[in-house]
Amino acid sequence: MDAVTVTPVPVNEPVLTYAPGSAERAEVEAAVKDLQSGPAELTMTIDGQQRFGGGEAFDVVQPHRHSAVLGTGRQATHADVQAAVEAAVGAAPMWRELPFDERAAVLLRAADLLAGPWRPTLVAATMLGQSKSVFQAEIDAACELIDFLRFNVHFAREIRTEQPMSGPGVWNRMDHRPLEGFVLAISPFNFTAIAGNLPLAPALMGNTVVWKPSPTQQFAAHYTMR
Repeated sequence: MDAVTVTPVPVNEPVLTYAPGSAERAEVEAAVKDLQSGPAELTMTIDGQQRFGGGEAFDVVQPHRHSAVLGTGRQATHADVQAAVEAAVGAAPMWRELPFDERAAVLLRAADLLAGPWRPTLVAATMLGQSKSVFQAEIDAACELIDFLRFNVHFAREIRTEQPMSGPGVWNRMDHRPLEGFVLAISPFNFTAIAGNLPLAPALMGNTVVWKPSPTQQFAAHYTMR
C-alpha cells in the first residue's frame, strides 16, 4: 500500500448515567445477575488456547462479600510461564511486520466492541470484582479503557509522523521499531482500564506481550482478554 493514512480522530467516550428505567441500567443489572450465577473458569490464554495453570487452585471473591466466589483459577507454574514466553517470542516476527494501520485496526475494533456489546459485561465484572459502584465502573472499565484504545492509536500515529530536522542537502528519516524479545505487563488490582492498557499500548507499537494481571483483579481481566 502506497498511502499516507490518517487514523480516526478520537473523542472522549460519553459516560452513561444508568438512570432508573434506562436501557444501560437494565443491561448491566442483567450482566451482574449472569456473572453471579456461578463461578467462572478463570483460564490462562497461551498461544491462543485457553487452559488452566498447573499450580495451586485459588478463588477470586467479591471484596465486599468474601463468601461469594466469582471464579476459580490456578497459579502458573514455571512450565506455564515458559510456554507463555515462547508463544510471545514466536508470535513476534509476524506481529511486528504487520503494518501499523492493521495493528491499529485491531485495537479500534476492540474499542468499538467495548463501547457496544461488551460494555455491560466489563462494567459488571468490575463492580463485582473490585467493589466499585456502577458509576465508578463505567468511568474505569468502559470510558477510560475505550479512550486508552482510541487515543493511543491517534497519538501513536502522531509519533510516527514526527521526523528530525534536516540540513541543506540532507534528508534524515527516523523509523520506529519494536523492542527485542517481549514485554512483560504486570497490572495492578484496582483499575480495569490500567490493567487493559498496560499490555495493549506496547502491543499497538508492534511488541508481543505476556500479561500477568493481579489475582484479585483476574475476574475483570478474564473478560477484558476475551
